[in-house]
Amino acid sequence: MPDTAALKILMVAPTPYFADRGCHVRIYEEARSLRMAGHDVRIVTYHLGRNIPGIPVIRIPTIPWYTKLEAGPSWHKLYLDALLLYKVMQQGFMFRPHIIHSHLHEGAFIGYILKKFCGAPLILDYQGSLSGECIDHGFFSASSLMARIFRRLERMIHNFADRIVTSSGAGASELITKWGIPSERVIPIIDGVDTDIFRPFPQHEGRKQLGIPADIPVVAYLGVLSRYQGTDLLLDCIALLKAEQIKVHFLIMGFPCERYRSAAITLGISDMITFTGKIDYAAAPLLLSAADIAVSPKLSLTEANGKLFNYMACGLPTVVFDTPVNREVLGDTGIYARYGDAPDMTAKIVTLLRDHETRRSSSKRVREKAVREHSWKARGSSLVEVYRAVMGEM
Repeated sequence: MPDTAALKILMVAPTPYFADRGCHVRIYEEARSLRMAGHDVRIVTYHLGRNIPGIPVIRIPTIPWYTKLEAGPSWHKLYLDALLLYKVMQQGFMFRPHIIHSHLHEGAFIGYILKKFCGAPLILDYQGSLSGECIDHGFFSASSLMARIFRRLERMIHNFADRIVTSSGAGASELITKWGIPSERVIPIIDGVDTDIFRPFPQHEGRKQLGIPADIPVVAYLGVLSRYQGTDLLLDCIALLKAEQIKVHFLIMGFPCERYRSAAITLGISDMITFTGKIDYAAAPLLLSAADIAVSPKLSLTEANGKLFNYMACGLPTVVFDTPVNREVLGDTGIYARYGDAPDMTAKIVTLLRDHETRRSSSKRVREKAVREHSWKARGSSLVEVYRAVMGEM
């Protein structure tokens, strides 16, 4: 096939796409950048989620009792993935893809079965460890029999893929050093951002929509709310700020939020927080622009942290824990707290809120870095290079 020929790409997404969270943003932006470059992309996914115009989405039959949109493992996925396998095989024989691009380990397992029938190369889009995610979500303990079984399954799936693209450099390093995957099969293609859509808006517009006064500093968080995302530690930070009588308001955007809304009431900090619940991806830039700074207390050491790109594109100075993933994205524009240390993160937030000049200069620098280094258009071109390289070997 000529290097300029359009490719047919079947994306396997074992998730309720699109549900306005990080994994889904990566799927959407990859597919959109590929279609803008002239390639034919189709996404096969669960029955849940919403369609975004411009990208064909094929869904499994509706399962009325399964309504879970948030991230995390579930035993229900066993039969959901069986239905997804049927739909993928059906689409594979009709569409005849040049590339099977599978998201998550379950997607690669399904994609491998299709590969056996149609011969197309299989790409695993790796956003973190399968067994690690289950442990992070409390699905089973690290020392359990289930953890050993899942690690063995994970290793097998790694070997199914012709190439593994990772959403972080740290993820690539883990695959090579911990799992023993040959380095030539692992290509880091970190997340990105559409800087035309995610850009700074006038601060007062977002605050007016949210009902937040103009005269109070605002710290924003956007993403899934969970222990491994550091939401519990974020509430600890807010409690420390209240104890120090720091005037600040937190804008926490994401889901599921009811547990954390109740926890905030128990801690006596609910008056310092606006919980928006789930927000539309398209509404995020305006609402992020209501803030003065952003925060991400995510604890995973290898999983991608896509929200950082959105923060940067909206010109928000960002406080994070010091991890390889965060360093890879933010570089010298980030404000780093000691890993897992809520008091240190609190101190970094206070320092940044009080230093108006640093906030102003940092806002400009993070926006410039997002535009210069993190566009999805460049990421799409890198994906096509991976596709063509592996097709040349088949």
